[in-house]
Amino acid sequence: MEFTKHTKETAPEASVPVLEKTEQAYGFALNLFGVLAESPAALSAYVQVNGFLEEHSVLSRQEQQVVMLAVSEMNNCDYCMAAHSVVAEMSGVPGATIEALRGGEEPADKRQAALFRFARSLAEHRGWVPEEERNAFLNAGFTTRHVLDVITILALKTLSNYTNHLAQTPLDDAFQAKRWSKS
Repeated sequence: MEFTKHTKETAPEASVPVLEKTEQAYGFALNLFGVLAESPAALSAYVQVNGFLEEHSVLSRQEQQVVMLAVSEMNNCDYCMAAHSVVAEMSGVPGATIEALRGGEEPADKRQAALFRFARSLAEHRGWVPEEERNAFLNAGFTTRHVLDVITILALKTLSNYTNHLAQTPLDDAFQAKRWSKS
């Protein structure tokens, strides 16, 4: 199966405005977006869900990155681990936390550790999170709104992680310093 990494010149017409908008926002054309552009629905879904999370999630930007890294590590996504390591750093996530997440380990911060455990349990159990784990998440100060935001991030990461696996999306130069592979 071969995937095309589209540019604005080769993408389906409905993907072009989204590619232009994301290139302006990020300062370059992300390889993932070039791959997703084959399907205007997939590209638009990723960009819109990501934007809604940034604007409306009850999770902080740092907490969102904890979930994105936890799920991407679990899914063994080299591309997303590198990209979200860079974004996490830019969002103010401490370096020690990023390194723990890159190693599939809980962060030292108790709240972030609870978030990490819940996100991984949600993915591992495919939504059937055991009651004691749900209670531990809520007892750490999270709410059902947080639960739904974690589910939304899981859906977003499923779209990008699986796309990157199948397409073998090449890593952008901007993320090379945080290149990752599961040891």
